[in-house]
Amino acid sequence: MDVKRVIEKMETGEQDTVLMALQSYNKEMSQIFTFITEDEQDRQYLGELVLAFLNKDVQPCCQLTCLETVRILTRDKNCLSPFVSRSALSTLARYAGILTPAATCQTPTGTREELEEHPDQDAVMEGLKSICNVLLHSETGLAEAADLQLIEGVTSRLKQSHQCSRNHEILFFDLRLTFLLTAQRVEIRKQLAQELHGISLLGNQLEAVLGLCWPDTLEAARSGFEGVPLEELPPLSRQQTELAMEVLKILFNITFDKGRRSVDEEEAAEFRRLAAILRHCLMIHTDGDEGTQEFHSHVVNLLGNLPLPCLDVLLIPKVQQGSTEYMGVNMDAVDMLLNFMEKRLNRGQKLKETLLPSLNLLIESSRIHRETRKFLRFIKYTGYGNAAGLLVTRGLFAGGRGSGFYSDDEDSDTEEYREAKAQINPVTGVVEEEQPDPMEGMTEEQKEYEAIKLIKMFEKLSRTSVIQPMQLGTDGKMRAMKGEDLHNLAQNPAQLSANSGSEDEPDEAEQPH
Repeated sequence: MDVKRVIEKMETGEQDTVLMALQSYNKEMSQIFTFITEDEQDRQYLGELVLAFLNKDVQPCCQLTCLETVRILTRDKNCLSPFVSRSALSTLARYAGILTPAATCQTPTGTREELEEHPDQDAVMEGLKSICNVLLHSETGLAEAADLQLIEGVTSRLKQSHQCSRNHEILFFDLRLTFLLTAQRVEIRKQLAQELHGISLLGNQLEAVLGLCWPDTLEAARSGFEGVPLEELPPLSRQQTELAMEVLKILFNITFDKGRRSVDEEEAAEFRRLAAILRHCLMIHTDGDEGTQEFHSHVVNLLGNLPLPCLDVLLIPKVQQGSTEYMGVNMDAVDMLLNFMEKRLNRGQKLKETLLPSLNLLIESSRIHRETRKFLRFIKYTGYGNAAGLLVTRGLFAGGRGSGFYSDDEDSDTEEYREAKAQINPVTGVVEEEQPDPMEGMTEEQKEYEAIKLIKMFEKLSRTSVIQPMQLGTDGKMRAMKGEDLHNLAQNPAQLSANSGSEDEPDEAEQPH
Protein backbone atom coordinates (compact mmCIF):
# COMPACT_ATOMS: atom_id res chain seq x y z
CA MET A 1 0.00 0.00 0.00
CA ASP A 2 1.23 3.50 -0.88
CA VAL A 3 2.55 5.51 2.12
CA LYS A 4 0.16 8.40 1.42
CA ARG A 5 -2.82 6.06 1.50
CA VAL A 6 -1.64 4.58 4.79
CA ILE A 7 -1.35 8.10 6.20
CA GLU A 8 -4.93 8.85 5.09
CA LYS A 9 -6.18 5.77 6.93
CA MET A 10 -4.12 6.67 10.03
CA GLU A 11 -5.60 10.16 10.13
CA THR A 12 -9.13 8.74 10.48
CA GLY A 13 -8.20 7.55 13.96
CA GLU A 14 -10.43 4.50 13.62
CA GLN A 15 -8.69 1.50 15.16
CA ASP A 16 -9.94 -1.12 12.71
CA THR A 17 -9.12 1.05 9.69
CA VAL A 18 -5.64 1.79 11.03
CA LEU A 19 -5.05 -1.89 11.78
CA MET A 20 -5.92 -3.06 8.28
CA ALA A 21 -3.85 -0.34 6.60
CA LEU A 22 -0.74 -1.01 8.69
CA GLN A 23 -1.03 -4.77 8.32
CA SER A 24 -1.09 -4.35 4.55
CA TYR A 25 1.88 -1.96 4.64
CA ASN A 26 3.90 -4.23 6.95
CA LYS A 27 3.32 -7.27 4.76
CA GLU A 28 4.43 -5.38 1.66
CA MET A 29 7.54 -3.91 3.35
CA SER A 30 8.57 -6.88 5.51
CA GLN A 31 11.68 -7.67 3.44
CA ILE A 32 12.53 -4.12 2.34
CA PHE A 33 15.76 -2.67 3.75
CA THR A 34 16.52 -0.03 1.09
CA PHE A 35 14.14 2.91 0.75
CA ILE A 36 13.54 5.49 -1.97
CA THR A 37 14.31 9.10 -1.04
CA GLU A 38 11.09 10.51 -2.54
CA ASP A 39 9.02 9.07 0.32
CA GLU A 40 11.23 10.29 3.17
CA GLN A 41 8.95 13.04 4.44
CA ASP A 42 5.87 10.84 4.17
CA ARG A 43 7.58 8.04 6.09
CA GLN A 44 8.64 10.45 8.82
CA TYR A 45 5.08 11.70 9.16
CA LEU A 46 3.81 8.12 9.24
CA GLY A 47 6.27 7.42 12.06
CA GLU A 48 4.87 10.34 14.08
CA LEU A 49 1.30 9.10 13.58
CA VAL A 50 2.17 5.54 14.59
CA LEU A 51 3.98 6.69 17.76
CA ALA A 52 0.97 8.81 18.70
CA PHE A 53 -1.27 5.78 18.22
CA LEU A 54 0.98 3.70 20.50
CA ASN A 55 0.34 6.15 23.32
CA LYS A 56 -3.43 5.65 23.04
CA ASP A 57 -5.55 2.99 24.69
CA VAL A 58 -5.78 0.52 21.81
CA GLN A 59 -6.11 -3.24 21.49
CA PRO A 60 -2.95 -5.39 21.86
CA CYS A 61 -3.17 -6.57 18.24
CA CYS A 62 -3.15 -2.95 17.08
CA GLN A 63 -0.23 -2.13 19.39
CA LEU A 64 1.79 -5.02 17.97
CA THR A 65 1.05 -3.97 14.39
CA CYS A 66 2.10 -0.39 15.14
CA LEU A 67 5.36 -1.65 16.67
CA GLU A 68 6.02 -3.77 13.58
CA THR A 69 5.60 -0.63 11.45
CA VAL A 70 8.05 1.26 13.68
CA ARG A 71 10.59 -1.55 13.28
CA ILE A 72 10.30 -1.30 9.47
CA LEU A 73 10.51 2.50 9.44
CA THR A 74 13.59 2.57 11.71
CA ARG A 75 15.52 0.52 9.16
CA ASP A 76 15.95 3.75 7.17
CA LYS A 77 18.74 5.76 8.82
CA ASN A 78 17.61 8.89 6.97
CA CYS A 79 14.12 8.88 8.52
CA LEU A 80 14.87 8.44 12.21
CA SER A 81 13.87 11.93 13.41
CA PRO A 82 10.44 10.85 14.78
CA PHE A 83 12.07 8.10 16.87
CA VAL A 84 15.11 9.76 18.50
CA SER A 85 13.30 12.04 20.93
CA ARG A 86 13.05 11.20 24.62
CA SER A 87 9.30 10.68 24.44
CA ALA A 88 9.57 8.36 21.41
CA LEU A 89 12.31 6.24 22.99
CA SER A 90 10.38 6.16 26.27
CA THR A 91 7.36 4.78 24.44
CA LEU A 92 9.44 2.08 22.74
CA ALA A 93 11.29 1.25 25.98
CA ARG A 94 7.96 0.90 27.79
CA TYR A 95 6.77 -1.70 25.29
CA ALA A 96 10.18 -3.38 25.43
CA GLY A 97 9.87 -3.63 29.22
CA ILE A 98 13.11 -1.77 30.01
CA LEU A 99 11.83 1.66 31.14
CA THR A 100 13.08 2.39 34.66
CA PRO A 101 11.00 4.16 37.36
CA ALA A 102 13.27 7.23 37.21
CA ALA A 103 12.86 7.48 33.45
CA THR A 104 9.07 7.13 33.76
CA CYS A 105 8.95 10.17 36.03
CA GLN A 106 10.95 12.21 33.50
CA THR A 107 8.60 11.57 30.57
CA PRO A 108 5.40 13.58 30.14
CA THR A 109 3.26 10.51 29.38
CA GLY A 110 4.83 8.25 32.01
CA THR A 111 2.62 6.63 34.67
CA ARG A 112 3.22 3.82 37.12
CA GLU A 113 0.94 1.59 35.04
CA GLU A 114 3.12 2.16 31.97
CA LEU A 115 6.16 0.88 33.87
CA GLU A 116 4.81 -2.63 34.13
CA GLU A 117 6.43 -5.05 31.71
CA HIS A 118 4.22 -5.57 28.72
CA PRO A 119 2.74 -9.08 28.79
CA ASP A 120 2.92 -9.56 25.04
CA GLN A 121 6.34 -11.08 24.28
CA ASP A 122 5.99 -10.22 20.60
CA ALA A 123 5.51 -6.58 21.52
CA VAL A 124 8.61 -6.73 23.73
CA MET A 125 10.58 -8.11 20.78
CA GLU A 126 9.38 -5.43 18.37
CA GLY A 127 10.19 -2.68 20.86
CA LEU A 128 13.73 -4.01 21.37
CA LYS A 129 14.40 -4.36 17.64
CA SER A 130 13.19 -0.82 16.98
CA ILE A 131 15.42 0.64 19.70
CA CYS A 132 18.42 -1.29 18.32
CA ASN A 133 17.74 0.13 14.85
CA VAL A 134 17.68 3.66 16.26
CA LEU A 135 20.88 3.26 18.31
CA LEU A 136 22.70 1.75 15.37
CA HIS A 137 22.43 4.94 13.31
CA SER A 138 21.63 7.91 15.58
CA GLU A 139 23.94 9.79 17.95
CA THR A 140 20.95 11.75 19.24
CA GLY A 141 19.12 8.53 19.98
CA LEU A 142 22.18 7.19 21.82
CA ALA A 143 22.36 10.29 24.01
CA GLU A 144 18.66 10.06 24.88
CA ALA A 145 18.97 6.34 25.61
CA ALA A 146 21.85 7.11 27.97
CA ASP A 147 19.83 9.80 29.77
CA LEU A 148 16.86 7.43 30.07
CA GLN A 149 19.16 4.87 31.72
CA LEU A 150 18.05 2.11 29.39
CA ILE A 151 21.18 0.20 30.43
CA GLU A 152 19.70 -0.12 33.93
CA GLY A 153 16.42 -1.43 32.55
CA VAL A 154 17.98 -4.06 30.31
CA THR A 155 20.51 -5.06 33.00
CA SER A 156 17.71 -5.57 35.49
CA ARG A 157 16.10 -8.07 33.15
CA LEU A 158 19.41 -9.80 32.40
CA LYS A 159 19.86 -10.45 36.12
CA GLN A 160 16.86 -12.77 36.07
CA SER A 161 17.49 -14.28 32.64
CA HIS A 162 20.08 -16.86 33.78
CA GLN A 163 17.83 -17.97 36.65
CA CYS A 164 14.79 -18.88 34.59
CA SER A 165 13.78 -19.95 31.11
CA ARG A 166 13.76 -17.01 28.73
CA ASN A 167 12.67 -16.39 25.17
CA HIS A 168 15.85 -16.77 23.10
CA GLU A 169 15.06 -13.86 20.79
CA ILE A 170 14.30 -11.46 23.63
CA LEU A 171 17.51 -12.44 25.42
CA PHE A 172 19.48 -12.02 22.19
CA PHE A 173 18.18 -8.49 21.60
CA ASP A 174 18.62 -7.56 25.26
CA LEU A 175 22.27 -8.44 24.73
CA ARG A 176 22.43 -6.73 21.34
CA LEU A 177 21.02 -3.54 22.86
CA THR A 178 23.59 -3.73 25.66
CA PHE A 179 26.35 -4.20 23.10
CA LEU A 180 25.25 -1.14 21.08
CA LEU A 181 25.13 1.02 24.20
CA THR A 182 28.54 -0.09 25.52
CA ALA A 183 30.21 0.01 22.11
CA GLN A 184 29.34 3.66 21.53
CA ARG A 185 29.16 5.32 24.97
CA VAL A 186 32.19 5.35 27.26
CA GLU A 187 30.19 6.37 30.33
CA ILE A 188 27.83 3.42 29.86
CA ARG A 189 30.79 1.05 29.63
CA LYS A 190 32.05 2.32 32.98
CA GLN A 191 28.57 2.24 34.52
CA LEU A 192 27.97 -1.36 33.49
CA ALA A 193 31.43 -2.50 34.59
CA GLN A 194 31.42 -0.75 37.97
CA GLU A 195 27.99 0.29 39.26
CA LEU A 196 26.05 -2.58 37.68
CA HIS A 197 28.74 -5.25 38.30
CA GLY A 198 28.72 -6.17 34.63
CA ILE A 199 31.66 -8.58 34.68
CA SER A 200 30.03 -10.81 37.27
CA LEU A 201 26.58 -10.43 35.66
CA LEU A 202 27.75 -11.28 32.15
CA GLY A 203 30.03 -14.04 33.41
CA ASN A 204 26.96 -15.65 34.99
CA GLN A 205 25.07 -15.11 31.75
CA LEU A 206 27.80 -16.83 29.72
CA GLU A 207 27.92 -19.66 32.23
CA ALA A 208 24.14 -20.17 31.91
CA VAL A 209 24.16 -20.03 28.10
CA LEU A 210 26.87 -22.70 27.93
CA GLY A 211 25.28 -24.82 30.65
CA LEU A 212 28.40 -25.01 32.82
CA CYS A 213 29.13 -26.57 36.18
CA TRP A 214 32.28 -26.49 38.35
CA PRO A 215 33.65 -29.94 39.15
CA ASP A 216 36.87 -28.36 40.45
CA THR A 217 38.05 -24.91 41.50
CA LEU A 218 38.38 -22.70 38.44
CA GLU A 219 37.78 -25.63 36.09
CA ALA A 220 34.50 -25.46 34.17
CA ALA A 221 32.68 -28.37 32.53
CA ARG A 222 29.42 -28.80 30.65
CA SER A 223 26.64 -30.09 32.90
CA GLY A 224 25.94 -33.74 32.18
CA PHE A 225 29.31 -34.19 30.46
CA GLU A 226 31.66 -34.02 33.43
CA GLY A 227 34.80 -36.03 32.76
CA VAL A 228 34.33 -35.93 28.98
CA PRO A 229 37.36 -34.36 27.20
CA LEU A 230 36.41 -30.87 26.02
CA GLU A 231 37.32 -31.59 22.40
CA GLU A 232 34.84 -34.51 22.43
CA LEU A 233 31.84 -32.47 23.62
CA PRO A 234 28.89 -32.06 21.23
CA PRO A 235 29.06 -28.75 19.32
CA LEU A 236 27.23 -25.72 20.66
CA SER A 237 23.82 -25.12 19.12
CA ARG A 238 23.27 -22.11 16.87
CA GLN A 239 21.29 -20.35 19.60
CA GLN A 240 24.00 -20.99 22.21
CA THR A 241 26.66 -19.68 19.84
CA GLU A 242 24.71 -16.51 19.01
CA LEU A 243 24.05 -15.68 22.65
CA ALA A 244 27.58 -16.51 23.78
CA MET A 245 29.16 -14.29 21.12
CA GLU A 246 26.94 -11.34 22.12
CA VAL A 247 28.03 -11.76 25.75
CA LEU A 248 31.69 -11.98 24.72
CA LYS A 249 31.42 -8.77 22.69
CA ILE A 250 29.88 -6.86 25.61
CA LEU A 251 32.53 -8.17 28.00
CA PHE A 252 35.20 -7.02 25.55
CA ASN A 253 33.72 -3.50 25.59
CA ILE A 254 33.67 -3.18 29.37
CA THR A 255 37.09 -4.77 30.01
CA PHE A 256 38.98 -2.84 27.35
CA ASP A 257 41.27 -1.11 29.89
CA LYS A 258 41.44 -3.80 32.57
CA GLY A 259 44.60 -5.47 31.31
CA ARG A 260 46.43 -2.14 31.54
CA ARG A 261 45.88 -1.51 35.25
CA SER A 262 46.06 -3.34 38.54
CA VAL A 263 42.89 -4.83 40.03
CA ASP A 264 41.86 -5.42 43.62
CA GLU A 265 41.29 -8.81 45.20
CA GLU A 266 37.55 -8.90 44.45
CA GLU A 267 38.05 -7.94 40.81
CA ALA A 268 40.85 -10.49 40.44
CA ALA A 269 38.52 -13.24 41.67
CA GLU A 270 35.90 -12.23 39.07
CA PHE A 271 38.47 -12.17 36.29
CA ARG A 272 39.94 -15.54 37.24
CA ARG A 273 36.48 -17.12 37.15
CA LEU A 274 35.86 -15.47 33.78
CA ALA A 275 39.23 -16.74 32.52
CA ALA A 276 38.21 -20.28 33.48
CA ILE A 277 35.00 -19.92 31.44
CA LEU A 278 36.96 -18.55 28.51
CA ARG A 279 39.39 -21.47 28.67
CA HIS A 280 36.39 -23.78 28.36
CA CYS A 281 35.16 -21.73 25.37
CA LEU A 282 38.56 -21.95 23.72
CA MET A 283 38.55 -25.74 23.89
CA ILE A 284 35.03 -26.41 22.53
CA HIS A 285 33.58 -25.97 19.05
CA THR A 286 30.38 -24.87 17.37
CA ASP A 287 28.51 -26.37 14.45
CA GLY A 288 30.97 -25.82 11.57
CA ASP A 289 34.55 -24.64 11.22
CA GLU A 290 33.65 -21.07 10.22
CA GLY A 291 31.43 -20.65 13.26
CA THR A 292 34.10 -22.10 15.52
CA GLN A 293 36.72 -19.71 14.16
CA GLU A 294 34.45 -16.70 14.74
CA PHE A 295 33.56 -17.90 18.23
CA HIS A 296 37.20 -18.47 19.17
CA SER A 297 38.12 -15.08 17.73
CA HIS A 298 35.81 -13.36 20.25
CA VAL A 299 37.24 -15.53 23.05
CA VAL A 300 40.84 -14.60 22.16
CA ASN A 301 39.97 -10.90 21.91
CA LEU A 302 38.48 -10.96 25.40
CA LEU A 303 41.34 -12.97 26.91
CA GLY A 304 43.68 -10.25 25.71
CA ASN A 305 41.81 -7.73 27.90
CA LEU A 306 42.13 -9.68 31.15
CA PRO A 307 44.77 -8.71 33.74
CA LEU A 308 47.92 -10.72 33.05
CA PRO A 309 48.19 -12.35 36.51
CA CYS A 310 44.74 -13.90 35.94
CA LEU A 311 45.83 -15.77 32.82
CA ASP A 312 47.50 -18.48 34.90
CA VAL A 313 44.01 -20.00 35.04
CA LEU A 314 44.63 -21.22 31.48
CA LEU A 315 47.27 -23.59 32.89
CA ILE A 316 45.44 -24.71 36.04
CA PRO A 317 43.58 -27.88 34.87
CA LYS A 318 45.28 -31.15 35.73
CA VAL A 319 47.07 -33.05 33.01
CA GLN A 320 44.73 -35.72 31.65
CA GLN A 321 45.25 -38.56 29.21
CA GLY A 322 45.62 -37.00 25.77
CA SER A 323 46.53 -33.54 27.15
CA THR A 324 49.44 -31.54 25.80
CA GLU A 325 51.82 -31.59 28.75
CA TYR A 326 55.05 -29.62 29.31
CA MET A 327 57.03 -29.36 32.54
CA GLY A 328 54.12 -31.07 34.29
CA VAL A 329 51.67 -28.35 33.19
CA ASN A 330 48.54 -28.73 31.02
CA MET A 331 49.28 -26.78 27.82
CA ASP A 332 46.01 -27.58 26.00
CA ALA A 333 44.87 -23.94 26.00
CA VAL A 334 48.23 -22.63 24.75
CA ASP A 335 48.32 -25.35 22.10
CA MET A 336 44.80 -24.35 20.99
CA LEU A 337 45.92 -20.72 20.66
CA LEU A 338 48.80 -21.85 18.43
CA ASN A 339 46.39 -23.90 16.30
CA PHE A 340 44.09 -20.90 16.07
CA MET A 341 46.98 -18.74 14.83
CA GLU A 342 48.01 -21.37 12.31
CA LYS A 343 44.53 -21.46 10.81
CA ARG A 344 44.54 -17.68 10.53
CA LEU A 345 47.93 -17.78 8.83
CA ASN A 346 46.71 -20.36 6.34
CA ARG A 347 43.85 -18.08 5.35
CA GLY A 348 46.31 -15.31 4.56
CA GLN A 349 43.75 -12.49 4.82
CA LYS A 350 44.00 -9.42 7.05
CA LEU A 351 46.86 -10.99 8.96
CA LYS A 352 47.49 -7.94 11.12
CA GLU A 353 43.92 -7.80 12.41
CA THR A 354 43.49 -11.55 12.78
CA LEU A 355 46.89 -12.52 14.21
CA LEU A 356 47.72 -9.65 16.57
CA PRO A 357 45.20 -10.49 19.34
CA SER A 358 46.35 -14.09 19.72
CA LEU A 359 50.04 -13.22 19.22
CA ASN A 360 49.88 -10.45 21.84
CA LEU A 361 48.09 -12.79 24.21
CA LEU A 362 50.80 -15.44 23.90
CA ILE A 363 53.62 -12.92 24.23
CA GLU A 364 52.16 -11.21 27.30
CA SER A 365 51.32 -14.53 28.91
CA SER A 366 54.85 -15.80 28.33
CA ARG A 367 56.28 -12.77 30.13
CA ILE A 368 54.93 -13.91 33.49
CA HIS A 369 54.48 -17.66 33.02
CA ARG A 370 57.79 -19.46 32.69
CA GLU A 371 56.16 -22.70 31.52
CA THR A 372 54.36 -20.92 28.69
CA ARG A 373 57.54 -19.13 27.65
CA LYS A 374 59.61 -22.32 27.52
CA PHE A 375 56.85 -24.23 25.74
CA LEU A 376 56.57 -21.56 23.01
CA ARG A 377 60.41 -21.22 22.46
CA PHE A 378 60.10 -17.56 21.55
CA ILE A 379 63.27 -16.25 19.79
CA LYS A 380 65.10 -13.60 21.77
CA TYR A 381 68.11 -13.30 19.45
CA THR A 382 67.35 -13.19 15.75
CA GLY A 383 70.90 -13.07 14.47
CA TYR A 384 72.40 -10.51 12.09
CA GLY A 385 72.07 -12.76 9.06
CA ASN A 386 68.40 -13.58 9.64
CA ALA A 387 67.58 -9.98 10.54
CA ALA A 388 69.28 -8.67 7.39
CA GLY A 389 67.36 -11.11 5.20
CA LEU A 390 64.06 -10.12 6.83
CA LEU A 391 64.76 -6.40 6.43
CA VAL A 392 65.77 -6.82 2.78
CA THR A 393 62.58 -8.74 1.92
CA ARG A 394 60.50 -6.01 3.61
CA GLY A 395 62.42 -3.17 1.94
CA LEU A 396 63.61 -1.89 5.32
CA PHE A 397 67.36 -2.29 5.00
CA ALA A 398 68.12 1.43 5.03
CA GLY A 399 69.20 1.26 8.66
CA GLY A 400 68.89 3.89 11.35
CA ARG A 401 66.44 4.19 14.20
CA GLY A 402 63.30 6.26 14.20
CA SER A 403 62.29 8.67 16.94
CA GLY A 404 60.63 7.35 20.05
CA PHE A 405 61.39 5.33 23.16
CA TYR A 406 63.42 2.15 22.86
CA SER A 407 64.00 -0.18 25.79
CA ASP A 408 67.45 -1.47 26.63
CA ASP A 409 68.40 -4.84 25.16
CA GLU A 410 68.65 -6.26 28.68
CA ASP A 411 65.02 -5.34 29.46
CA SER A 412 63.76 -8.38 27.58
CA ASP A 413 66.46 -10.79 28.80
CA THR A 414 65.10 -13.93 30.40
CA GLU A 415 66.91 -16.26 32.76
CA GLU A 416 67.27 -18.84 29.98
CA TYR A 417 68.69 -16.25 27.58
CA ARG A 418 71.30 -15.00 30.03
CA GLU A 419 72.52 -18.56 30.56
CA ALA A 420 72.90 -19.20 26.82
CA LYS A 421 74.05 -15.73 25.70
CA ALA A 422 77.73 -16.63 25.46
CA GLN A 423 76.97 -19.59 23.15
CA ILE A 424 74.70 -17.67 20.73
CA ASN A 425 76.09 -17.22 17.24
CA PRO A 426 75.56 -13.49 16.43
CA VAL A 427 75.02 -14.25 12.73
CA THR A 428 72.60 -17.16 12.90
CA GLY A 429 71.02 -16.34 16.26
CA VAL A 430 71.14 -19.94 17.48
CA VAL A 431 72.97 -21.63 20.33
CA GLU A 432 75.88 -23.60 18.90
CA GLU A 433 78.11 -26.16 20.52
CA GLU A 434 81.69 -25.10 21.08
CA GLN A 435 83.66 -25.70 17.87
CA PRO A 436 87.38 -26.68 17.65
CA ASP A 437 89.88 -23.98 16.61
CA PRO A 438 90.15 -24.28 12.78
CA MET A 439 93.75 -23.05 12.87
CA GLU A 440 94.87 -25.56 15.48
CA GLY A 441 97.80 -27.66 14.19
CA MET A 442 98.50 -25.33 11.20
CA THR A 443 102.06 -24.13 10.51
CA GLU A 444 102.84 -20.42 10.24
CA GLU A 445 103.16 -20.79 6.47
CA GLN A 446 99.69 -22.34 6.26
CA LYS A 447 98.21 -19.58 8.40
CA GLU A 448 99.87 -16.97 6.16
CA TYR A 449 98.49 -18.66 3.05
CA GLU A 450 94.93 -18.62 4.49
CA ALA A 451 95.33 -14.95 5.47
CA ILE A 452 96.37 -14.00 1.91
CA LYS A 453 93.46 -15.98 0.54
CA LEU A 454 91.04 -14.15 2.83
CA ILE A 455 92.42 -10.73 1.90
CA LYS A 456 92.06 -11.51 -1.81
CA MET A 457 88.45 -12.48 -1.24
CA PHE A 458 87.82 -9.15 0.49
CA GLU A 459 89.55 -7.35 -2.38
CA LYS A 460 87.29 -9.05 -4.92
CA LEU A 461 84.14 -8.27 -2.95
CA SER A 462 85.27 -4.66 -2.59
CA ARG A 463 85.88 -4.27 -6.34
CA THR A 464 82.36 -5.46 -7.09
CA SER A 465 80.93 -3.13 -4.38
CA VAL A 466 79.44 -6.02 -2.41
CA ILE A 467 81.17 -4.82 0.76
CA GLN A 468 83.20 -1.80 1.82
CA PRO A 469 86.21 -2.80 3.99
CA MET A 470 87.18 -0.21 6.62
CA GLN A 471 90.32 0.47 8.66
CA LEU A 472 91.26 2.69 11.56
CA GLY A 473 93.18 5.74 10.44
CA THR A 474 95.97 7.55 12.29
CA ASP A 475 93.41 10.09 13.55
CA GLY A 476 91.50 7.34 15.32
CA LYS A 477 88.54 7.44 12.90
CA MET A 478 87.36 4.72 10.54
CA ARG A 479 88.11 5.23 6.86
CA ALA A 480 87.35 3.20 3.75
CA MET A 481 90.11 0.89 2.55
CA LYS A 482 91.03 1.51 -1.07
CA GLY A 483 91.89 -1.15 -3.60
CA GLU A 484 95.60 -0.50 -3.31
CA ASP A 485 95.44 -0.89 0.48
CA LEU A 486 94.04 -4.38 0.08
CA HIS A 487 96.50 -5.15 -2.73
CA ASN A 488 99.46 -4.05 -0.61
CA LEU A 489 98.12 -6.10 2.31
CA ALA A 490 97.84 -9.17 0.07
CA GLN A 491 101.43 -8.69 -1.17
CA ASN A 492 102.81 -8.13 2.31
CA PRO A 493 100.80 -10.20 4.84
CA ALA A 494 103.49 -9.61 7.43
CA GLN A 495 102.05 -6.09 7.71
CA LEU A 496 98.81 -7.63 9.03
CA SER A 497 100.71 -9.52 11.73
CA ALA A 498 102.75 -6.43 12.64
CA ASN A 499 99.67 -4.25 12.97
CA SER A 500 97.88 -6.95 14.96
CA GLY A 501 100.66 -6.99 17.49
CA SER A 502 101.03 -3.19 17.79
CA GLU A 503 100.60 -1.74 21.25
CA ASP A 504 99.40 1.58 19.84
CA GLU A 505 96.35 0.18 18.06
CA PRO A 506 93.67 -2.33 19.03
CA ASP A 507 93.85 -5.88 17.69
CA GLU A 508 91.12 -5.29 15.13
CA ALA A 509 92.57 -2.01 13.80
CA GLU A 510 93.36 -3.26 10.31
CA GLN A 511 90.59 -5.83 10.04
CA PRO A 512 87.87 -5.00 7.51
CA HIS A 513 84.30 -4.75 8.90
